Amino acid sequence: MTRLRFVAAIVPALLLGACSPPTVPDVTYYSLPPPLPPPRLPKPLTVLPIEVATFRAEGVYAEQSVLYATTPDAGALRAYHYQLWSDPPSRGLQARLTSRLREAGVSALVTDRLPASVQALRIKGRILRYERVPQAQGAVAEVAFEMRVEQDSGEPLLEQSYRAEQAAAGESMAATAQAFGAAVDAAFAKFQADLVALTGGKP
Repeated sequence: MTRLRFVAAIVPALLLGACSPPTVPDVTYYSLPPPLPPPRLPKPLTVLPIEVATFRAEGVYAEQSVLYATTPDAGALRAYHYQLWSDPPSRGLQARLTSRLREAGVSALVTDRLPASVQALRIKGRILRYERVPQAQGAVAEVAFEMRVEQDSGEPLLEQSYRAEQAAAGESMAATAQAFGAAVDAAFAKFQADLVALTGGKP
């Protein structure tokens, strides 16, 4: 009788355990590594302040999830469910470029926000690619941005696409975040060089 009571008590518990849902993975947030300080220019390129707008991000690029390609040619993209950027890329890229141009001394004032009435050079970016791509040698961070520099009238002074890629040092997502930082900084360095050439001869 005692054995029967024990079986009657333990069987429901085992059934409940078998029906319990699987453990949900923890959500992990990643940020780009701190950038290396860019070389400082001997003098500002322009007396006008510079405003860096929030990057445009369309479709899946507007998500906070880390994106990855399912094939080396990045023909299809998916989003990690539990691997997220600490900030949406559109805001994180805006902050990183603002900081870079400010530290480089391209203008006495580089900011992410100015009144529309203030005369300024306005930089607008659009995310074209921002994903982790599998390659034979391992994961690669691939980024591409469309950058536009406007006068107050909206007339474009510069409109160009910039691409860069960086192989991750390992398979971990932390290594991928490091690779994204290097790729973003390489693309921004190309844009900054064009900005210098654009405004270098102007007051």
